[in-house]
Amino acid sequence: MNVVYAYPWDLVGDARAAGRLKALGADSVALAASYHTTRAATPLHPAHRLVDARHAACYVPIRKEAWKGSRLVPGTPSWMASGDPFGEARDALRAEGLPVHAWTVLTHNTLLGSANLDLVVRNAFGEPYPYALCPASADVRDYCRTLVQEVVELGEPDALILEACGPLGFRHGGHHEKTDGTDWSAVQMALLSLCFCTACASRYERAGLDVAELRSRVRAGVDGSPASVEDALRDLTEAVRDLRTGLAGELRDLLVTRARSMRPGIPIALHASADLWATGPFATVPEGVDVDLLIGNCWNAPEVDEAGLRALGRLGPRVGAYVLALPPRPADGAALSRLAERYTAAGAQEIHWYHGGLASAARLEAITEAIR
Repeated sequence: MNVVYAYPWDLVGDARAAGRLKALGADSVALAASYHTTRAATPLHPAHRLVDARHAACYVPIRKEAWKGSRLVPGTPSWMASGDPFGEARDALRAEGLPVHAWTVLTHNTLLGSANLDLVVRNAFGEPYPYALCPASADVRDYCRTLVQEVVELGEPDALILEACGPLGFRHGGHHEKTDGTDWSAVQMALLSLCFCTACASRYERAGLDVAELRSRVRAGVDGSPASVEDALRDLTEAVRDLRTGLAGELRDLLVTRARSMRPGIPIALHASADLWATGPFATVPEGVDVDLLIGNCWNAPEVDEAGLRALGRLGPRVGAYVLALPPRPADGAALSRLAERYTAAGAQEIHWYHGGLASAARLEAITEAIR
């Protein structure tokens, strides 16, 4: 199966957009129902070439009665004239015979994080990540649950794709990022992704951990050169790892249960990683996770991606590959086809192509060739 990703603004106002996506040969479209800040190119749209989505927003209508009493309420997309961008785009796709999966970004939200710094991930040095709502907080879990409820009820999608279903970490951060010169290793960035917000600190304490000692070890690891997260945390590793995977699991189970209670049998996919320390859009998941599909990030060197897909394949559900068809990948159908074949051999049963709206005409031709 081939799934192509798109934003509502790729379709709204362009009578030909749904037909272009259909012509790719994809089986369905993953359409953003909730998305973070971005500036997106729209190279083939008849009315504009750029969309400046200035803050995170929900693309289904915001019903006051659904959000009444909620501390966190999603922003609305003032850059779109439509009162229901998701619904308008969904209907255009269905008119072409394309099923629509609601691509729902959860904890990645700079608008809400910046206004509620007590609810965001905070590293061991006390520094907040305003883009990263921390699901250890009940307010964040309630926000995610209501968001999924509204996307399922108002968006009426054929399936649900959950992204950032867990805490974000150090990576995937701010505009004009200026952090590469540190040469921090993957281990150091994983340590910088461990959260010490008030809610997480309380969880550590309830688990019998000495928060000051844990913070000290994490700081020392960031400033040192540990071989692994385990090397930095030593005897605290197992307890911290269980708390971190449990946090992502609580959010996932809450949202899956809510979606299925509203629409029994709705297919649910997760952007996911088998890495127990993973944070970000592809949150950590354990063996036996109860969803229909785990989608692994395939934007890296192919051998890295293949290893990630094989690891996901050992967890139980079906596996999909989230394949980049934008730079630095070439606009080359044969090259994209070879990538898809490698990922299929590594266990992917679905190929999710990123991205149908951001791609030039030449890149859309390459995706079409690869799918064919």
